[in-house]
Amino acid sequence: MDPQQRQGCAVNTPKRWIVTPPPPAADSGAVAPLVATLLAARGLSDPADAESFLDPKLADLPEPELLPGAADAAKLILSAVRENRRIVLYGDYDVDGITGVAILWHAIRLAARTGGRDRDGNVGYYVPHRVEEGYGLNAEALAGLARDGASQVVTVDCGITAIDEAQVARKLGIELIITDHHEPAAGGALPDAAAIVHPRLPGSVYPNGDLCGSGVAFKLAWAIGQQLSPNTRVTPEFRQFLMQAVTLAALGTVADVVPLLGENRIITAFGLRSIKKTQLAGLDALIDSANLRDEKVDSYHVGFSLAPRLNAAGRMDAAHQAVELFTAADAARAREIADYLETHNRQRQATERSILHEAIQKLGGGDELGEDRYSIVLADEGWHPGVIGIVASRLVDRYNRPTVLIGSGNGVCQGSGRSLKSGAGRFNMHDALEACGHLLVSHGGHAMAGGVKVEPDKVAAFAEAFEAYARRCLTPDDLTPVLRIDALATSADLDLAVIRQVRALAPFGMGNPHPVLACEGCRLSGQPRRVGRDGAHLQLHVALGDRIFKAIAFKGAAWEQPLRSARAFDVAFEPVINEWAGRVTVEMQIRDLRFK
Repeated sequence: MDPQQRQGCAVNTPKRWIVTPPPPAADSGAVAPLVATLLAARGLSDPADAESFLDPKLADLPEPELLPGAADAAKLILSAVRENRRIVLYGDYDVDGITGVAILWHAIRLAARTGGRDRDGNVGYYVPHRVEEGYGLNAEALAGLARDGASQVVTVDCGITAIDEAQVARKLGIELIITDHHEPAAGGALPDAAAIVHPRLPGSVYPNGDLCGSGVAFKLAWAIGQQLSPNTRVTPEFRQFLMQAVTLAALGTVADVVPLLGENRIITAFGLRSIKKTQLAGLDALIDSANLRDEKVDSYHVGFSLAPRLNAAGRMDAAHQAVELFTAADAARAREIADYLETHNRQRQATERSILHEAIQKLGGGDELGEDRYSIVLADEGWHPGVIGIVASRLVDRYNRPTVLIGSGNGVCQGSGRSLKSGAGRFNMHDALEACGHLLVSHGGHAMAGGVKVEPDKVAAFAEAFEAYARRCLTPDDLTPVLRIDALATSADLDLAVIRQVRALAPFGMGNPHPVLACEGCRLSGQPRRVGRDGAHLQLHVALGDRIFKAIAFKGAAWEQPLRSARAFDVAFEPVINEWAGRVTVEMQIRDLRFK
């Protein structure tokens, strides 16, 4: 996956540049004026807020007692531990669910050992099959768990809409604890559970409503540790565990594409910083499988290397081995599972390419859609339900339309939707599916993504209703991809020391994107040349003032001739630092060009 794909920015699609206005002139303190501008663009004009952003501290994490339901859930879990009742962690099959299950599995086993008990806790896990069972709690699985002796079921990254399933659990004698971060059911109805841990419950004052599923699990694990201690400080052993668990929470936070601000930024920053120091054999094996042993692992590596491998099992088969990787697997078993995930990831990539090609052909095979089409809904009984979400995201990148792809699965069509990534905050995927809910068997999700089940004979009507909703929410301008420019830069701004400060804004992701700068009135120095195996990328040298910068435009071969004939051009780019043979330079990773 190259960086152009990572940004979801199709070179051949015209873009509307929106340049963030510079903040009022002020003393930038210890940071360069350009960095102060970038911080202000992120709403961090106050020096204290900027300092916290640049220097995230674990001490600034909100106490777990503030998270609605966490204290009650911790008490119930510890009661089950003391009574040696069977606890089953019921997780989602994506990275967020997998890592959240692993965090609570280790926390419960550690709690069982605390106080000299010679046991690891009667805890197991269950992850539903994506195609055969679908997302979330299901009654059949709960019945099976009850037959196998489950006394307490703790959901991870799912369950907040499981109104009927909660009643099933109660009838089966299962004590149900729900931990989730997704939107509740229509009307705000909540399941009748023994405890619900969720950052946005009614009346919540929790400061981070964007906590992901593994983040919720991390805070619940912390609450368990606090209740094992005579005061709010956890024991040294539990603290050491939490320092390991924050790495798993970071994987889930990045993979679930929640805003990397506030608490999420702290979790991600510390988790990625310590990822190479992990004591988890499974994480070590995954890093080796992805050939990242010699890399400084950042959010990009998580999102496009580690997370796809973990997701591959759940997309193509079943996710239980991915959970095993982070729980019971020793070094030898971890290597086996990592190899298994690598094989499935390659199968997933091949399937994804095939579905993407077929979807593009259904849309006419071009790079653009007509202005009379505001959304995309496509269905094919041969499409694998585990992969269509990724392909939907690719189509959003290409056509800038909210997209739902639908494949077959267990007699009912299953679909996955993605909203626009830029320029159209008015389109909320969860609300769109809710508006079409009368045509769906079930649906769920959040603002940026959602899932549906629909009867085959209702697909066409759903597509029509989804298009009608998109037309109500979006304007023609929203259909033109937006490229947000954080700041206009001069050659002086592209000093190595300044760009090092810019890179210190990492980890980058949702809510804190890679900074995009723009320079105006640039000239071409020398001749551009196509590079890469198929000549799809363009390498060039950009003259700005009296300085020349090396630049690369991924998938930018179409710009070669316009560049050769242009008198001047404006360039939008991510600044990068290249280190080669002892030489360190600032270079440009081009996002877009405007020709004079």
